[in-house]
Amino acid sequence: MKLSIRLVLSFLLIILGFSAFKMDDDPFTQLLKKLEDYTNKYPQEKVHLHLDKPYYAIGDDIWFKAYVLDAKSSAPSALSEILYVELINEKDSVKKQLKLPVVGGITWGDFKLADTLSEGNYRIRAYTNYMRNFGTAFFFDKSIKIGNSWANKVFTDTQYDFKRENNTDKVTATIHFEDKVGLAYKNSEVSYDVQLDYKSVEKGKTKTNVNGDAVITFVNTTANSNKSGKIIATITLDNKQKVVKSIPITSTSNDVDVQFLPEGGNLIEDLPQKIAIKAVNAAGHGENVKGTIVEDKGAEVTAFETTYLGMGNFIFNAQAGKVYTAKIKFADGSSKDIKMPLAQKSGYAIAINNLDTAKVSLKIMSSADLVNGAELKVVGQQAGNICYVSKAKMDKQVLMANILKKNLPSGIVQFTLFSATNEPVAERLIFVKNKADQLDIALNTTTVSNNKKAKTTVTFDATNQQKPEVSSFSVAVTNASKVAPDEDNETNILTSFLLTSDLAGYVEKPNHYFLKDDVATQKELDNLLLTQGWRRFLWKNVISGVGPSITYGAEKSLAISGTIMKGNKPVAGGKVMLMATKGSTFIIDTVTNAEGKFVFDHLSFGDSTKFVVQARTKTERKFVDINIDMVPGQVVTKSKNSPDIEINVNNSLMKYIKESDNYFNEMTRLGLLGRTIKLDEVTITEKKNPAKNSANLNGAGRADFIMTSENLSTCITLSQCLQGRLPGVIFRGSVPYLMRSQNTPMSIVLDGMRVESEFLDNIVPNDVESIELLKSIGNTAIYGSQGGGGVLVITTKRGGGTSNYNRYAPGIVSLNPKGFSVSRVFYSPQYNEDATNNKGKDLRTTIYWNPQVIAQQDGKARFEFYNADEPGSYRMVIEGLDASGHLARKVYTYEVK
Repeated sequence: MKLSIRLVLSFLLIILGFSAFKMDDDPFTQLLKKLEDYTNKYPQEKVHLHLDKPYYAIGDDIWFKAYVLDAKSSAPSALSEILYVELINEKDSVKKQLKLPVVGGITWGDFKLADTLSEGNYRIRAYTNYMRNFGTAFFFDKSIKIGNSWANKVFTDTQYDFKRENNTDKVTATIHFEDKVGLAYKNSEVSYDVQLDYKSVEKGKTKTNVNGDAVITFVNTTANSNKSGKIIATITLDNKQKVVKSIPITSTSNDVDVQFLPEGGNLIEDLPQKIAIKAVNAAGHGENVKGTIVEDKGAEVTAFETTYLGMGNFIFNAQAGKVYTAKIKFADGSSKDIKMPLAQKSGYAIAINNLDTAKVSLKIMSSADLVNGAELKVVGQQAGNICYVSKAKMDKQVLMANILKKNLPSGIVQFTLFSATNEPVAERLIFVKNKADQLDIALNTTTVSNNKKAKTTVTFDATNQQKPEVSSFSVAVTNASKVAPDEDNETNILTSFLLTSDLAGYVEKPNHYFLKDDVATQKELDNLLLTQGWRRFLWKNVISGVGPSITYGAEKSLAISGTIMKGNKPVAGGKVMLMATKGSTFIIDTVTNAEGKFVFDHLSFGDSTKFVVQARTKTERKFVDINIDMVPGQVVTKSKNSPDIEINVNNSLMKYIKESDNYFNEMTRLGLLGRTIKLDEVTITEKKNPAKNSANLNGAGRADFIMTSENLSTCITLSQCLQGRLPGVIFRGSVPYLMRSQNTPMSIVLDGMRVESEFLDNIVPNDVESIELLKSIGNTAIYGSQGGGGVLVITTKRGGGTSNYNRYAPGIVSLNPKGFSVSRVFYSPQYNEDATNNKGKDLRTTIYWNPQVIAQQDGKARFEFYNADEPGSYRMVIEGLDASGHLARKVYTYEVK
């Protein structure tokens, strides 16, 4: 529920000292208007990807659907219409990138995990170009484990042991090496390189023992940093083959960091406040602790204990003039003393009880010296949408109010307490579940089959507050007996849009807070919000009007743009032509504006399309420079989800990847899956195609004569390079002619585009990759009448050649921009009742994937599929939303026998 400022102020409660805030033109009203203006000026987007499985194996396909929402309205985003989705490996290197069109806030795609990839902890990152303005913390970024049995000879299992010696962290890593069937690689040479934060700290060689174990010891001398990294271990097998394994280092010690965080932000003397605890180990996981708070004379004040993932809270009243210490006991029996935060003598505190299902209880407290009648204000907002405003005179130390939850939107709501001078002095986050914001899915499963290879039909109704809604859903069905879900740690449409996208840092096991709706889970979620920071914007930036620098625009379509220059001056009214030369066929033109700028927008082309841009002045002069606008690629930053890294990926997925082996082998046998065959190293002599990137219509390299870049490095002009070196060709000035047809100049094709014969010397010789001479009838016939005088096919060093040289001939540019990726269709077999096509084994782990199941105006939707050939517990996950941004998720399991 998103409300305007004026509407919100009209129905606020007057309870226990708080009164509804009237809309006046005072400084505080102006502040609220600033918030509205700020979030309108800097709109933000959220992205979620629904993946078909929680983890994968080399040989698998990753299927996904992407949902893009406007952060403020929660409706499908109308801002960006292009989404980037990347597969990133453990080296923070982008292995694959997809560029997808977004329509109505949705799109979908897939990654093929070829057997050239290695096992490891990968990331899937998704973002729009516009989201880059706000930093990578707002991107969708999910860690996924990818195992490898199908194309793998060496399996490792690593155990770490930590010790503290001479103020350094000493680590002993025991790496076990074995083959696919579990036989140890004994007495094998292992070389290793230990890296912490990309810096090598230890190198050496060792041997595996009779059990296949190699022991590596290293130290971390920088205790406060460089606590993660990797061991690059290279084992030499009996056939002298070297196999490289990258083994994650998630920590170098057993240290646990414990923080005490006062509710609202500050600890105030003589006020009973809730203190949140957060205990995190060196690997980034929460670790439960307990202990006591003692005063400076040693007397125990209170005890505390965390309840879930190292989080908890206790009530504490700091007395004036006293210093407090927390005595902490850890699970391994060790202990540590930590000084409590110092209490301020004067200040305000905010306290919220969010356990009631119907209302939020808000309490404002102040130190005694601030009970002076000053007018305080409280603002509740979500993504800039104000959902609660009230004011109160601080004429006593405690003021209270109740807020009905039905008036609050689902997700994270931020309450901020403002002083009389309109300065934010305390802040508190809560989580609200409002049923009015939910899209309900009512499944009809009467036609779900429990038999192998049998047809299953599912229908459902999508409603919001019992009204049917037009909605878009994605459906994934997996065999959970083979793909065991980790429900607590799932990333789904609810965790992404309602929780993690509005919190700073790593959230451990986000779906745990959505599985149950009991009091214990509500307390655990409240402890999370007491210890995790809000990140969408800062009030100080709203007050000062300072926003992010908008460098990247919202992309509405594919576009090619640039500037035409002559000397140092822009060419106004210049003629610009864009021609697709490979992957698509079209020619369009435009003219430059007064600044020499041009743009070809509303384009749609595939990822392999090549273009030529040609420009002239309005008086047909060709000697101009074309500067294409290039958007720099997004750098890969460190993952915020690094605690999700699994040290032993293959071992953790062993059951799944071995099951997948059977499926991949069956698919290979049927010719439906290819694999890379790695041969023993041999020396092969092959004639290299000297013009492999050519746009020659006969085929690259099919010419009567070819010259390459090595023959073009000693001359100033291209005609000078070619005179006397092309058989059967003579030059008149800079224009080439075949000796047999000296009245017809040769045609020149530059990077797939025909240019005038006299254009030859405009091409810089060092820019040329190859020149193909076509003079025989067999090679020129394909060019028709334009080939009558012979053809020179010139390929420059820009289209994937041996150089990344980027200097273009005047008046012409060849480019290969990234186009839209083509999404494949999930293969779902169909079986006959008479079993005529039921003979093959069906060992799929993803039984069904459909990224676009539509509920029509009556709210009804339908899909069908066939079960696989294996029994088990089949898990169906449906995610989706309607046009208003109401979210839906439904999980249904059934048994196949």
